[in-house]
Amino acid sequence: MSTPLHVGRLDAVVRTLRDSGATSVLDLGCGPGELLLRLRAHPQFVQLLGIDIDERVLADARFALGIDWLRPDPRLSVRLGSFEEPDRDLKGFDAAVMLETIEHIPPGHLPRVERAVFDGMHPRLLLVTTPNQEYNVLHGMSAGRKRHPGHHFEWTRAQFQHWAGGVAQRHGYSVSFSDLGPPDPVRGSSTQMAKFDTLRVRPLCEANVL
Repeated sequence: MSTPLHVGRLDAVVRTLRDSGATSVLDLGCGPGELLLRLRAHPQFVQLLGIDIDERVLADARFALGIDWLRPDPRLSVRLGSFEEPDRDLKGFDAAVMLETIEHIPPGHLPRVERAVFDGMHPRLLLVTTPNQEYNVLHGMSAGRKRHPGHHFEWTRAQFQHWAGGVAQRHGYSVSFSDLGPPDPVRGSSTQMAKFDTLRVRPLCEANVL
């Protein structure tokens, strides 16, 4: 069952995508399809594709979304895939979302994600949400504990902004940040979101800095 925080996170992502005018959306690490289910309810989105590396959760997504192998939905599909590897089929989308997925990537693999997503796919808009480590104490967590056993790291706001700012500069994006969830005046909110928007001109250096 989804927590109020997760529902609010999903609502914020859907609202941002709707406001952007995007009509095609790529869900990178779609899991059981919660975001895709919400996006499908809006006619604005005419092409929705979710990828995940876990065939078991993709089976859950197909069930939740009512995907029929014999009668495919022209608007919506899910498939096995990784956002660490370049994939021509994932280019050309208006928007992409990495919803609570970046923290599941081993830190040493982040440059691969950067090349595949920001340089290879290069959607016009990209939303990345991730836990705010500073807020963990307000969840009653002890120092050093992570919210999920699959998390390789959890960034502070400064760490997230440093990573996102570097990625944006290298790949022709501007980036802005939002707090998702009830705010604390010192620690921010439980979830942090980066919104990457493409600039008119991409830098010549692009991924060569990696």
